[in-house]
Amino acid sequence: MSNNMAVLLTLIAYQVALLGLGLWARTRTHDSSDFILGGRTLGASVAALSASASSSSAWSLLGVSGAAFAWGLPAIWLLPATMLGFVINWCWVAPRLMKASRNDGSLTLISFLADNVQGRLRIPIRRFGAVIVVFSFVFYVAAQFQAAGTAFSSSLGMESNDAMIVGAAVVLAYVLLGGFWAVSITDALQGLLMALTSILLPLVCILSVDGSVVYQDLMGPNSTWVTGAGLAGVGFVVGLLGIGLGYPGQPHVVNRFMALKDERSLRHGRIIALSWAAVLYCGMLITGWYARSVLGAIDNTESALLEVSQQLLPPVIAGVMTAAVLSAIMSTADSQLHVAGAAVSHDFSRNSGASLSRTRQTVAGVTIVALVLALFAPQDIFSRVLFAWHALGSALGPALVLRLCGRQIAGPWLLASMVAGFALTVIAHLLPNTPGDIAERYVPLLVALALAAYGSFKSKA
Repeated sequence: MSNNMAVLLTLIAYQVALLGLGLWARTRTHDSSDFILGGRTLGASVAALSASASSSSAWSLLGVSGAAFAWGLPAIWLLPATMLGFVINWCWVAPRLMKASRNDGSLTLISFLADNVQGRLRIPIRRFGAVIVVFSFVFYVAAQFQAAGTAFSSSLGMESNDAMIVGAAVVLAYVLLGGFWAVSITDALQGLLMALTSILLPLVCILSVDGSVVYQDLMGPNSTWVTGAGLAGVGFVVGLLGIGLGYPGQPHVVNRFMALKDERSLRHGRIIALSWAAVLYCGMLITGWYARSVLGAIDNTESALLEVSQQLLPPVIAGVMTAAVLSAIMSTADSQLHVAGAAVSHDFSRNSGASLSRTRQTVAGVTIVALVLALFAPQDIFSRVLFAWHALGSALGPALVLRLCGRQIAGPWLLASMVAGFALTVIAHLLPNTPGDIAERYVPLLVALALAAYGSFKSKA
């Protein structure tokens, strides 16, 4: 069997499985509450794997391995940066948010932040929060479509645009069918595939390539632990560590905490999620470093994972793995689409009860806009995902942290915090990069935190 045929058959089987899961999940989706949060009955394995896969996406597979390929040793700082985010979310945010969201009946992160605000600002806060979520996720989903389209094209010989359209159509179909249950189950499957890839491919690299060559490349006279000297090097490290601080503000991740079934599921889910993250990011760093010795110079560093698998694995196995990885990347977009739909239909609406049909219409609209952006305004995955990540993290994360500390935030200051976190991220993204993008990682987040903290004192006054 040829490589292309193996990829194609595996891809077809995987997409049929996704649609089948969507049809199954449809039987558990009766109203907008089920569509948005699945009745708060999520178990440990599904919650952990789906939340982890949703937070990692194409950025972890292609972006991290590509960064390790391009940067060499300094890419190691991505490991503590991402693990920091997982620890914050699962050890601090998850137990508090699960309990608090159950107590007040919140279905989304935006409603959790806004519904305790008294007075006329509650609706504007909900609506602006919905705008932030949709705007950020359009870029986030576009990055997923673009990554999958490029990868499908290189593996199957398809036109990249055709591949993006087909993949977007399949994702849209099962999200519309099954809502929260569909995206949670498929993301859990995606998480398993990502973990398998992160174990198998680095192991093949280690067994196939002389480790001393890789060591000399990473630790040679021209290699350092940072990119740049002095303050530039410090800025690079601190900037990368700032990635972890954006985790609490990701609505497509924390909604899994709101949907957890009980404390036992939380405890077991925490162990699964932290173990998964360690395996994935270590595996992608090792793959990227070994790929430097296997591939030499390549035009697109974000394709290093796919190219090294094709060179080191037998054609059929490489084809199956490539199809599994590509399908996993494509299915990542489902959580963002689902949450964007909930943001418009539930949070932007004047009343908290939105019709299921309106939620599905919103999901379809966001899919179309993201697909157009991917087709006509492509950008590298690493930059586009991190922009969306920090826009959400800076706008929503500080307010969430204070709310989970038991602080009430006065409406004007909550709105000001969200506006500042989002607007400053956009401005910093448009300006020339600082070392490690430290301005984009920290300035919006700290300003938003200061405004929210001041607002919590004003609320008590």
